[in-house]
Amino acid sequence: MRLARYRKAPELGPKILFFSGGSALRTFSEVLAGYTHNSIHLVTPFDSGGSSAELRRAFSMPAVGDLRARLLSLADDSVTGHPEIAALFSHRLTNRNGKISPEKGLEDLSTGKHALLKAIAEPMRSLIQSYIAEFRQQMPDNFDLADASVGNLILTGGYLLHNRSLDPIAFLFGQLIKTRGTVRTTTDADLQLEVELENGRTITGQHRFTGKETAEIDSPIKSIKLSGEADDVDTLDASKVAKETRKLIDSAELLVFPPGSFYSSVIANILPKGVGKAIHKNPAPRVYVPSLGTDLETLGMTLFDQIRVLDRHLSSRAANGRSKNSGIDFLLFDSRLLEISNSQVESIQNDLGIQIIDVDLAKDDEDLNRYDDVKLAEALLALT
Repeated sequence: MRLARYRKAPELGPKILFFSGGSALRTFSEVLAGYTHNSIHLVTPFDSGGSSAELRRAFSMPAVGDLRARLLSLADDSVTGHPEIAALFSHRLTNRNGKISPEKGLEDLSTGKHALLKAIAEPMRSLIQSYIAEFRQQMPDNFDLADASVGNLILTGGYLLHNRSLDPIAFLFGQLIKTRGTVRTTTDADLQLEVELENGRTITGQHRFTGKETAEIDSPIKSIKLSGEADDVDTLDASKVAKETRKLIDSAELLVFPPGSFYSSVIANILPKGVGKAIHKNPAPRVYVPSLGTDLETLGMTLFDQIRVLDRHLSSRAANGRSKNSGIDFLLFDSRLLEISNSQVESIQNDLGIQIIDVDLAKDDEDLNRYDDVKLAEALLALT
């Protein structure tokens, strides 16, 4: 009955908060929007590879790729939304078939001549054009535009115009494309992820240890921290983490640590100071949904190990009068998709006091590396 009510009036759905990266929950977010338009997504701004690296080098800024991806996955692409804006946001500058060079494409966008921009009604067209023009004006001469995401360029232009702050531009474009939920980054400081391996090696830069672009992990990860300019690191205290972010965490009815790269997506969101304190203040249930398939970041780790690491970063032993041993309330998974020993089950339940919810989350096509998006959404909604 509750699920039926959510489907009938998703605008009145629960506030479920997800700490994640950008790509792991792409299709899941589309499904979730059918049940609630009030989900909250705090995504990481620490990507250091691909086109994000080019923007970060040029402007000394946080990564915006994950923010763009999640905004688009929650966008209303129906006739009641603004699919023409989403189409522009999804476009990439390319010179396939030798037709239009990336430089010419950016020029057409900044001067209002591009067909995708012309399809957008005023006053939104002029606003978006102003962000693109700002990006083009500040773009270094040696900037590589090949295959650049227009959405990333727009967000960057807005970031530069709004005093190097991501929250205003994330809010604005959430409104423009009618995002069915709230998407923010945990911080807009220009920082990198740095991991120390068990063998003593230190690796700086997310793309170097996720295994997506390079695979430099040859030993289990021992610890992770934020690194960057001293001024940026020092400002990440409880008074500097965005007030809006703290309010969003405080308003959540369920806190979810979802599937995704364990350190660079899940743990990374807890690292900025102020996030953990905001989590502690909220008595809402906390649930961990472990990833399926291969995650190089969990090399040498059992599921019990993952939960202990997550708990250590949450540091919620006595928050809100909790007498339990762990900062996690529920472990949600499907034992047919993720094997776990009886000893781990006993340790998770007895030593950490976590309730295990072992339910059917399998896809019908027998893909053992992904949860079924509908089943996972409905299982989480049942906990609200």
